[in-house]
Amino acid sequence: MVPMPEQSPLYATHDVTNQPPPLAPYDASADVALLEGLRREGAGWAEDDVRLLGLRAGGAEAQEWGELANRHEPELRTHDRYGNRVDEVDFHPSWHHLMRTAVAEGLAGTPWADDRPGAHVARTAGGLVWGHTEAGHGCPTSMTYAAVPALRAQPDLAKVYEPLLTSREYDPGLRVPTEKRGLLAGMGMTEKQGGSDVRTNTTVATPTDEPGVYTLRGHKWFTSAPMCDVFLVLAQAPGGLSCFLVPRVLPDGSRNTFRIQRLKDKLGNRSNASSEPEFDRTVAWLVGPEGRGVKTIIEMVNCTRLDCVMSSATLMRKTLVEAGHHARHRSAFGARLFDQPLMRNVLADLALESEAATTLTLRLAGAADRAVRGDEEERSFRRIATAVGKYWVTKRGPAFTAEALECLGGNGYVEDSGMPRHYREAPLLSIWEGSGNVNALDVLRALGREPGSAESLFGELALARGADARLDATVASLKRELAAADQLSARRVVERMALALQASLLVRHAPPEVADAFCATRLGGDWGHAFGTLPPGTDLDTILDRALPA
Repeated sequence: MVPMPEQSPLYATHDVTNQPPPLAPYDASADVALLEGLRREGAGWAEDDVRLLGLRAGGAEAQEWGELANRHEPELRTHDRYGNRVDEVDFHPSWHHLMRTAVAEGLAGTPWADDRPGAHVARTAGGLVWGHTEAGHGCPTSMTYAAVPALRAQPDLAKVYEPLLTSREYDPGLRVPTEKRGLLAGMGMTEKQGGSDVRTNTTVATPTDEPGVYTLRGHKWFTSAPMCDVFLVLAQAPGGLSCFLVPRVLPDGSRNTFRIQRLKDKLGNRSNASSEPEFDRTVAWLVGPEGRGVKTIIEMVNCTRLDCVMSSATLMRKTLVEAGHHARHRSAFGARLFDQPLMRNVLADLALESEAATTLTLRLAGAADRAVRGDEEERSFRRIATAVGKYWVTKRGPAFTAEALECLGGNGYVEDSGMPRHYREAPLLSIWEGSGNVNALDVLRALGREPGSAESLFGELALARGADARLDATVASLKRELAAADQLSARRVVERMALALQASLLVRHAPPEVADAFCATRLGGDWGHAFGTLPPGTDLDTILDRALPA
């Protein structure tokens, strides 16, 4: 009798070998550069909390939340079963788990209610580790954080809403805002005809008989997180472009007109709903004076730009950890990938880029924290350095994630590795809150209109004077280039500003082996056009031991 196929040794499955085990659970806070920066920028008191959050972020449960929230995307419901307009978006439970944790851990508006020096640094460090779960839910937490300083332009509104925006309670669902335990805020600036050129907005704001109350009519193009409770939007009032607070639910319990035309079908960031709302006699409250909308909302933009830098640095670190884990457990041509010289060159080069991004992120967070507390010099530095960092770090993200993905070979190209999701996410951070051109031109604008910005930047760079000849030469040439900078050269100049700033921070705070390798390649030109081209003699062991401890 011929045996059945499943009984035959010819059909026996093979044992799985030479494949890495799951990364989770792991410690997302096991990042020396992050912890050093946390202490250095005045938030060492938060280290225990950051470490606990890192363990939770790298845990199997939280990693699964991130996967499920992206697999089961948000769904728009424009009407209920009876035909009533509801304009609601339904999310998978995993989204709510992620949001609840982020808000409870103070990653939304909480730092504005925390008087401790370093509170904003602690939030940024928390974002750098909790972001290892997934990026989409960082959008509403970021906008909620950023809405608070803008709302303070209208003290009567801030008095009502700020205690709820700074709450650690995640309270989803559309209800009267003042009856909830905590609120989330969104933002609606761009429109289809103008994009970043918000002064071309056509949404019209008409005053009512009640002082400070208007009705809006128009169509916004990108409004993320439409299930937030309140939104800061721009519209054309009689006195010019102005900022308004738009609640989803009015004080009397009725729904404000917020007709969601569709959800955007985006490249990445798919767990997060981005929408096109239509306003039609939508009730809104003026924030700040009429005609000063951009000036009012710019504080919100500064905060969200910092979060773009943070999210790019997080994505770099997450994909570096994934690449290092794979290389440690995968063998080829008789040796582990991690032990092979060329792979070590690639990983070490990525590690340099990741540390530079993380270190700059925390320095920017420190500047933001001290600016909030009245330090004018730090305010000037924050103004210029955040735009510089936003331009450069977010630009590095796509190339970095592509290289990290390639470390996994074909496995990295497969969806269930998670790497394609990270790769799709990377370009967003350069686009959100102004594309590369917008940020580069903003740097030139700051240099021209706010001379203190340049002085603060060069003051920061001077702290490393004499420590590295390549850095000194870069700073000297940068001063000459800035004197002749124009729109055509904006990207080139801002890139050099970013590299000089990162090098200065590493020279002062990182081990000499890390700083020397960064300066030799990014400033000295001893480098190729792809990652993995560090020159002979680079101390790969020290760089890798620091970035990827066993």
